[in-house]
Amino acid sequence: MPATEQNHYLVDSHCHLDRLKLGDAESLATVLAAARAAGVGQLLSVAVDLQSAQQLQRLADQYPGLFCSAGVHPLQEQRQPLANAAQLRALAAHPKVVAIGETGLDNHYLTDSDAEQQAHWQQQSFALHLATAAELDLPVIVHTREARQQTLEMIERAASPAAGVLHCFTESREMAEAAIALGYYISLSGIVTFNSAKALREVAKWLPLERLLVETDAPWLAPVPHRGRENRPALVREVAQFIAELRGISLAELAAASSDNFYRLFSRAKPYREELI
Repeated sequence: MPATEQNHYLVDSHCHLDRLKLGDAESLATVLAAARAAGVGQLLSVAVDLQSAQQLQRLADQYPGLFCSAGVHPLQEQRQPLANAAQLRALAAHPKVVAIGETGLDNHYLTDSDAEQQAHWQQQSFALHLATAAELDLPVIVHTREARQQTLEMIERAASPAAGVLHCFTESREMAEAAIALGYYISLSGIVTFNSAKALREVAKWLPLERLLVETDAPWLAPVPHRGRENRPALVREVAQFIAELRGISLAELAAASSDNFYRLFSRAKPYREELI
């Protein structure tokens, strides 16, 4: 594969392939082929609910370079009953499931009359995911928005040996430092390319390279200059290139480090081989 220089490849550590809106002439195979042509060796497609987790397992069975997760997103409370540990355990038994999540806390939309109920649902769900991940020794994919202290307190209490990742990170350096001290990784998305992301760029320059992951969060958050279009896994290369330039290193160095980090965190994932995707 053409990939990055020196034959290093990238991993899109967080996307949602089941949420893509494919055109008439497109298929998932063409999306994955485009990713491979851009130097993306493997992908982790992340579940947002139990149905999504099952669908992604079927996709992962079809494509060797695709991994998936099991979990319920914190903003699903109005559409989903609270998952239980038995459901998560059963989903996590699939060999292509490498993580629990995404789960976490999101206070951004807690503004209506049901805010207290929604917050309680999120906290219960997050605690359940954290406990199940610790039991299964799997990392947790954490969504956190406007809930810095609560998130840190809950992951610290869980004390999971496999830790996890704060995905699509947009928070402060102080939160990143605290999460890293707890064994977590930090994943950056196309948001870092936005003109409004000056503070996040400073975090991206500071982050220890051995704790950095890159992602698209596709189909959302396409990087500049693709804003307004549906995001695709191939564009993780542009996210990585932007971060590499911020840090003053080569794309190959960033690709090698972030891919190594991916396999270190998601230890069930098998590294890239030519037949994948």
